[in-house]
Amino acid sequence: MMRVAIIGGAGGIGASLAFNLLQSAHAFEVVLVDSRPNMVVSHVMDLQDTLPLGHAIGVRGGDIPDAAGADVVVVCAAVPQRLNTDRSVFFAENVSLVSEIVTGLREHGWDGLLVMMTNPVDALNTWLVRNLGLDPRRVIGYSSNDSLRIRTGVGFALGVPSRAVDAWVLGEHGAGQVPLLDRVRVDGKPVALSAAEREIVLDYIDNWYVRHVALESGRASTWSSGLGGARLVEAIGSGSGEVLTGSVVLDGQYGVDGVSLGVPITVGPGGVREVLEWPLSEAELGAMAACAERVGALASGCPAP
Repeated sequence: MMRVAIIGGAGGIGASLAFNLLQSAHAFEVVLVDSRPNMVVSHVMDLQDTLPLGHAIGVRGGDIPDAAGADVVVVCAAVPQRLNTDRSVFFAENVSLVSEIVTGLREHGWDGLLVMMTNPVDALNTWLVRNLGLDPRRVIGYSSNDSLRIRTGVGFALGVPSRAVDAWVLGEHGAGQVPLLDRVRVDGKPVALSAAEREIVLDYIDNWYVRHVALESGRASTWSSGLGGARLVEAIGSGSGEVLTGSVVLDGQYGVDGVSLGVPITVGPGGVREVLEWPLSEAELGAMAACAERVGALASGCPAP
């Protein structure tokens, strides 16, 4: 049995993550922590009735002391979504919120594994490791949505099902993303995208966030983040060796040191097992360096507590 505490569990992404964990093949106990107790109770009442359809141990509400005893703490808590064009606008507010959460966990003896789903994920991870001294191997940012979106974009460009596409995005979760357009495969076979096809793919991944926020729906990427986040937590629990993308503080990999960026990783119960260093072009390495500079500067702009 693996206990997973979701802080911000009454929000859209937190509730979606909880649902997907409860329906997975693993024996999870899920604890929802949120500042809205009635919403927690409502979600728990509903989610309990899904337990006969899955393999989970249980779901309940809790507080920070409960979260401190979890095997994995997932942070989804964030300031409300509002009209913007770049996730970095939320950094100062969310770093204050996340810092308070981590401090509260530590006051109750926590020294565990943190999965960050709050944005801007790369800058938040960088700030936490630099200023609160967290073990960089045990702070993993969720950044798989970028790779999911490039697969959708390639599917649109080529007229193939996105599930047949293998494609990856590294770097920053945001304006500094680094799509690996020369690494695209369809049904396991390498595919060379034409200039027109690349334009379709880049338009999709570069503008997805701006188009979504412009709808002013007040919601985040609930379903993709909830399912993708659950897959990350499952990989941590099982130690399956599955390669995923995650934002982790690098130690020289891809020429980056001390900054968290999205890279291919394997994970296990102890956190990050390995950062895979795929061969990148000179342009892609330059883009990774530019990401690191941008993320590092953003993290440095907020003083330590």
